[in-house]
Amino acid sequence: MSAQALVRKGRKFDQVLAGAREVFLRDGFEGASVDDIAREAGVSKATLYSYFPDKRLLFIEVATAQCKRQADEAMMTMDLSQPPRVVLRQAAKTFLGFIFSGMGQRIFRICVAESDRFPELGCEFYKSGPMTMRKALVDYLNAARDRGELRIDDMDLAADQFAELCKADLWPRLLFGVQQDFSEAEIERIVDGALDTFMARFGT
Repeated sequence: MSAQALVRKGRKFDQVLAGAREVFLRDGFEGASVDDIAREAGVSKATLYSYFPDKRLLFIEVATAQCKRQADEAMMTMDLSQPPRVVLRQAAKTFLGFIFSGMGQRIFRICVAESDRFPELGCEFYKSGPMTMRKALVDYLNAARDRGELRIDDMDLAADQFAELCKADLWPRLLFGVQQDFSEAEIERIVDGALDTFMARFGT
């Protein structure tokens, strides 16, 4: 049974989620206590457990809800009828904006830190978070190919390659604590390079 199947929705569901988000961001997964989450959410522990019988399920819900929000915002701002350089630039900016954000970094670090003890944390987050963005990108690449704007055989691989190009240089520096914040110029440099490389390989 999936993690989502064990979660019960109800009147105070969003209230619990908002409280949990604050506590997880502040204390991390291990440091977050059910008592603190219930207090932050303004609900009883019994109410919290009625929605989420396991703290891991609650974290997964917080992480995936945040990713879904990012994906929805990205889809609302993108005009998928536009050419690849326009849409892919928007996609890159949205993607980098999330992974460089405080929330994005914490989600990633918590998933990695807990991966040995709770491998389903990372698996569930990946299925409901990054895979959502990947599917949206693959859908766009298919549409652009059908319009004759791209020449791609393996859409999944192309989408993954574009995401990795967008992480060049900056992501390793962030991951290893070399640098925490990046200027707009630094981000533009990476996005421009990703677009140039991607279009050189797949453009018509």
